[in-house]
Amino acid sequence: MTGSQRLRIVPSQFALDHLPNSTFPEDDEWIALVRAPEGLTVVREAPGWAEGEIWKGFYGVDAGGLNTPGTLAALIGPLAESSIPVFVASTFHADLVLVPAHRLEEASAALRDAGHRIAE
Repeated sequence: MTGSQRLRIVPSQFALDHLPNSTFPEDDEWIALVRAPEGLTVVREAPGWAEGEIWKGFYGVDAGGLNTPGTLAALIGPLAESSIPVFVASTFHADLVLVPAHRLEEASAALRDAGHRIAE
């Protein structure tokens, strides 16, 4: 796995939707879309007053892009060891690793304990 990474906590909060019978959302208020045989997964920015399952994200500041193996594993491993659920949306340059908002502090501690640096 890749060593220490510099991460930032994304200031937005996110909501995840599953649209089983859709190939595209009806609005354009989405951050990421993933189409799979079982339907469409939609990542949206959630307003501050949103209720339900809310996620917060870590984003790699210097992740190294597609040619650096192990960057995602280095983040997911410590979170898995702490039994923290994740949802990942990858970009060309880095991964957006979402964790339940109520577990953000616990996730931050797990990542710091694994040697990662987090800018807030």
